[in-house]
Amino acid sequence: MLTQNSLKKNTMKSKFTLESADISAIAKAAEVEATKNNWAVCIAIVDDGGHLLWLQRLDGAAPISAHIAPAKAQTAALGRRESKVYEDIINGGRYSFLTAPLIEGMLEGGVPIVKDGQVIGAVGVSGVKSSEDAQIAKAGIAAIGL
Repeated sequence: MLTQNSLKKNTMKSKFTLESADISAIAKAAEVEATKNNWAVCIAIVDDGGHLLWLQRLDGAAPISAHIAPAKAQTAALGRRESKVYEDIINGGRYSFLTAPLIEGMLEGGVPIVKDGQVIGAVGVSGVKSSEDAQIAKAGIAAIGL
């Protein structure tokens, strides 16, 4: 028999999602950060499932960065942590982690977008030093107050 309390326990949960305005704001702020530092990069934004929502290659960015930036973003979204974590694991000697399925962007520069403890997407940047890639990604995310 269903009771009022059992119905409350089975209530569908809701989640936050990135909207077009969020994506535009993140992309613009990331571009501004890169441009003010004269960094030619590629910027990728993905949703919480790692699906590409935005890809922008700034003038002068290497063509390979258009593959690396989305991979970093996808890794951060699916792993629910910065892609640098995986780079550190491998650099720490756990080379077998290179065989992890579906994880390609295991370099610093992928940063999850977190709202109230939920990962709602990620930003991946490629083209300069990895720490600078992460700086650009974080500047983008800060534009939406996160």
